[in-house]
Amino acid sequence: MYKSIYIHIPFCHNICSYCDFCKMFYNKDLVDRYLDELKNEYESLKEDNMIDTIYIGGGTPSSLSMQELDKLFSIFKDIELSTNYEFTFEINPEDITEELLQKLKENKVNRISIGIETINDKFYKFLNRYNNKEELLEKINICKKYFNNINIDLIYAFPKETINDLKNDLDFFKLLDVTHISTYSLIIEDNTVIGINNTKSISEELDREMYDYIINYLEDNNYNHYEISNFSKEGYESKHNLTYWNNETYLGIGLGASGYLNKVRYTNTRSINKYLDGDYIYEKEKVSTRQQEEYEIILGLRQVKGIEKNKFFTKYGVHIEDEFDILNLVDKKLIEDKDGYIRIPKDKLYIENQILINFIGDNDE
Repeated sequence: MYKSIYIHIPFCHNICSYCDFCKMFYNKDLVDRYLDELKNEYESLKEDNMIDTIYIGGGTPSSLSMQELDKLFSIFKDIELSTNYEFTFEINPEDITEELLQKLKENKVNRISIGIETINDKFYKFLNRYNNKEELLEKINICKKYFNNINIDLIYAFPKETINDLKNDLDFFKLLDVTHISTYSLIIEDNTVIGINNTKSISEELDREMYDYIINYLEDNNYNHYEISNFSKEGYESKHNLTYWNNETYLGIGLGASGYLNKVRYTNTRSINKYLDGDYIYEKEKVSTRQQEEYEIILGLRQVKGIEKNKFFTKYGVHIEDEFDILNLVDKKLIEDKDGYIRIPKDKLYIENQILINFIGDNDE
């Protein structure tokens, strides 16, 4: 049984230079056929249970017309939402209008996520994006008329970016005074425009300096650093993403979407032709109990508070310290074991991947 649903909308009016997500240029005919198939996939998988979180991502969900949004929301109109549900919809800044916001509100969306990324002109051009501060400020204020739960995305570690450039972005984000900020160090993927152009990453030293600067800046401005890359005002942590980080089950539908149901992790095809033919699944993996425990570690240690040991025991019937060599990592000061939690020390979060390799690798005999 799942309590969370992820829905992927792959269409975009503009392809960002860094984006490695499953996406394609908007095509009206394809959108119509895609929504028909999205409904078929959902109907084949849906269960009669109450839902806590829904997340519509992309791509660019806000690239859909009002009529297409009506068709999209009609697929899920019968879902029973829990009392404290969270329903997130991703929006590009240029798509923000009162008509769109009202449409989302009417369809029970109560959280929006806006991909601002940066307000520096030279980096916006690098990303193949456009916006300006005055328009953004105006549009965020319009959003606040309809929603009090707003996330904005920040990208940093651009080539030739300085700490002062980053500070300017953060100063503007602070001015927006939203409830949640997600931060992403620029990753240069092979099959993106910047990857094809052989763009070089900044030094690891500067990337680390920027990461630490972001944490200190946002914490000084009343944002709680609750996950490696995520910050929220009190009570506004992303419930949907916590589903992932708590290693709970969720339904993923749409092109390239992933899901975790009945101890099976699956990923959908990225081929629009296969998807439209009803050939949804690209790969799936039956997850053993040991693998579930490892996922619990990999995902749970992304959270700043770490993993609650009693919850681990309740879930798997074993003590975490009996399954993994925690003492060795505690001795190396790579893991803290206190107050009923195991966690990565805050000054080591930047090297989380290396710690996980030690954690999982040392225990895979």
